[in-house]
Amino acid sequence: MYRFLLTRQWVCLTLIGLVLIPAMIELGFWQFHRHERRVEQNALIARNLDAKPVPVTELTSPGHRVPRSDYWRGVVATGTFDTAGEVVVRRRTDSDERVGYHVLTPLVLGDGRVVMVNRGWVPSATDPTAFPEVPAPPRGEVTVTGRLKADETTKASGIKDLAGLPPRQVMLINSEQQAKLLGREVLGGYLELTGPEPAGNLPKPVHSPDHDSIGAHMAYAIQWWLFTTAVPIGWVILVRRELRDRREAAAKEAAGAAEPAGSTDTEATGATGTEEPKEPATA
Repeated sequence: MYRFLLTRQWVCLTLIGLVLIPAMIELGFWQFHRHERRVEQNALIARNLDAKPVPVTELTSPGHRVPRSDYWRGVVATGTFDTAGEVVVRRRTDSDERVGYHVLTPLVLGDGRVVMVNRGWVPSATDPTAFPEVPAPPRGEVTVTGRLKADETTKASGIKDLAGLPPRQVMLINSEQQAKLLGREVLGGYLELTGPEPAGNLPKPVHSPDHDSIGAHMAYAIQWWLFTTAVPIGWVILVRRELRDRREAAAKEAAGAAEPAGSTDTEATGATGTEEPKEPATA
């Protein structure tokens, strides 16, 4: 009855189903783990943003790699801005998704070391090879606050570090690169400025990281797992349909084989019943 399952068509269909089931289960867990990481990251961001700011030198030093646990941690730094070493970071967007630059300015601390400060976003210049118009930072000694961020790398950010850029333009915010350009000791990571606010509208401060949204990863996980249960259910439905169709076809074939025999009997009976009687012979 079920021998049709051994046909090439059904063997292939069954194998496809057996491959899809574990694949969709794995995809569901992948989305579930992404959900967990997003929830964990949101908690980390909220915790670090709410923490009391500490001196930047307590969390980083030259050559230091900022750990994930310190991302977005509030820090304070006191020093003097060095506009001669200022650069802009290409292909950065503001909160309205407009493409421009981030302004990266060295802040020289009292001990001579430097922390790079991302002062915010400015629009692109008309000439992409020219240095854009950037409002000057406060003069003299200033105390700034900001969020500590790790050095950007191509591997972590996906941003390709292009060579041959116009002067004072970079692709990544990286303390090691800036240390070579400035010829100074630069603290690892950088500071994303939150205060004091600029006198004008520019540079536009980098907006706070989103730590409220958790995305749709959990919904996607459930969706993949529902697809997983649909595969065996669909396979059973197709088997039952195929079995029903085969039974109906077999029944029609049996009925068709029996019909000619019945028709012959009827014709024979009809021929006998309609035969005209013969007249009796006369003497």
